[in-house]
Amino acid sequence: MISVVIPSFNEEERIERCLVSLTKQDFPRNDYEIIVVDGGSKDKTREIAEKYADIVFIQTSLKVGGARNDGSLRARGEIIATTDADTILPPDWLSRIKHNFSDPDVVMLYGPVKPIEATIKKRIYLFFANCFAYLGYLTGTVLFTLGCNSAFRADPFKKAGMYRVSDAGDDLEVAHRMKRIGKVKFDRKLFVSFSMRRYDQFGALKSLYEWFYIVFHGGDAEKYQYTKREYR
Repeated sequence: MISVVIPSFNEEERIERCLVSLTKQDFPRNDYEIIVVDGGSKDKTREIAEKYADIVFIQTSLKVGGARNDGSLRARGEIIATTDADTILPPDWLSRIKHNFSDPDVVMLYGPVKPIEATIKKRIYLFFANCFAYLGYLTGTVLFTLGCNSAFRADPFKKAGMYRVSDAGDDLEVAHRMKRIGKVKFDRKLFVSFSMRRYDQFGALKSLYEWFYIVFHGGDAEKYQYTKREYR
């Protein structure tokens, strides 16, 4: 069993395409569950999610990391996969995840992303981001994991404390804790389609600068535009 955990907040325009992509997996539907953890949406996000998901509920913990943790605690699967409500998953996403976890030493898996808004500029931008992620993995210096495309062996993930609740970088930080207890693997073919709408809204370079500053320096994250996104 694989449990797919999806945090959401006011995503009525995008969550359906995410959930539809999960229903079109080349993987038996009885072998995975879909869990949507909502941050108290004011639109029809939960109503749409209930058409496709096995479990839909309102989170009790704070922020996106907390939503992923709430979903993980409700999960029945031996593997917990996380993605975002505005992400689109390819048909082989779950089968690739299962294949990678056939190695008993793997405790965490992650992969690259490609843009949903497939302009030349965005393709180039994410090409270099993926190269950076792969180089970091090969050298063991930076595990550039993303919450929209990660999976965990459930028991080690829960024993490690799951996601840290923070304004940014929770999906990167958890990989370095998982690395202490087992193998963290990067699968270059485990692509998902990633929305860059927030980078368009705030500016890609500015968002990256603020993200790195928050992750590596901490401080008053509230003053940065990167964190000023509606979410519980």
